[in-house]
Amino acid sequence: MSEYVPTADHAAPHGGAAHAEHYDPVAAKIGMWLFLFTEVLLFGTLFIAFAVYLSVYHFNFSEGSRQLDRVIGATNTVILLTSSLTMALSIAALERSSKRMSLLLMAVTLLFAAAFLCIKAFEWHHKFEHGVYPTSATMLTRHPGEQVFFGLYYTMTGLHALHVIIGGAAILAAMVLVARGRVHAGRISFIENTGLYWHLVDLIWILLFPLYYLIG
Repeated sequence: MSEYVPTADHAAPHGGAAHAEHYDPVAAKIGMWLFLFTEVLLFGTLFIAFAVYLSVYHFNFSEGSRQLDRVIGATNTVILLTSSLTMALSIAALERSSKRMSLLLMAVTLLFAAAFLCIKAFEWHHKFEHGVYPTSATMLTRHPGEQVFFGLYYTMTGLHALHVIIGGAAILAAMVLVARGRVHAGRISFIENTGLYWHLVDLIWILLFPLYYLIG
């Protein structure tokens, strides 16, 4: 249910009445779920494209998968799963009015996000050094199915990495709002919606990991 919340930031001068700030957590949550639905449509289209090409170039996709490091993929999976846990715990901490613990857990979540991106950058760099990327001279000599595999690999993991960056920026914004007291136990929808977005980012990776790293 929507409500009007007087805030100290909007207090009128000379002891006047505080300005009523509109706060509607239900509408915010509905808006976030609608936004997440568009994200599912985006990645869903790419997953369908992957499934179609996998049926056409199954052997070549398996060969491409064998060139990916499963240890790196599994490590990043553990990192993101743990980051989902710390994000959920940060929300629970704020619900109990434990501001400091919530900020600490969100900071840990950001560290996990940075670790994921660093590992992914290292993996990409290693592939680029060996000419394994679209339009490279090395890749152009390979079977079209393998070219399609790595084209989709860079497109989907790159798009996912972009979402990790956006999610990290949202978590950082949530930390600032919590630190300033704008988000608290009685006004928690922003951090809840940020958590929903972060969980979607993790879920997408959980689907990407077996598709690219395990089919070989």
